[in-house]
Amino acid sequence: MMADNMKIYVAGPYTASTDLEIQKNVNNAIDAAIAIYKKGHYPYLPHLTHWIELRSQETKQGLKWEDYIEMDHAWLEDCDALLLLAPSRGANLELEYAKQHGKKIFFNIKEIPEQKIEHRYQFAK
Repeated sequence: MMADNMKIYVAGPYTASTDLEIQKNVNNAIDAAIAIYKKGHYPYLPHLTHWIELRSQETKQGLKWEDYIEMDHAWLEDCDALLLLAPSRGANLELEYAKQHGKKIFFNIKEIPEQKIEHRYQFAK
């Protein structure tokens, strides 16, 4: 990976009062991740733990909010930057962590610089 290609953590609301609102939050985060990659960076999307949450509920394994924050912070440690989509209980904690650990903070996709991705793998054509 070139030094200018950042690993960017996407922080934003997940929890909501309806399944439809949760899906909207997940879709907003996915859209941001796609935009980050198209700008030449590597997104990390904690919203994809949505699938872990659904399975956890289905199998009654009982993961708590704090468990997801713990998992997410482990990945945030490895990221170079954070994109804040909107405030929420978890996103605010992630933003504070990113500030305390000197991560670059973006509040809008437009703030993220464009870089070229040098593909490290050769794919069959």
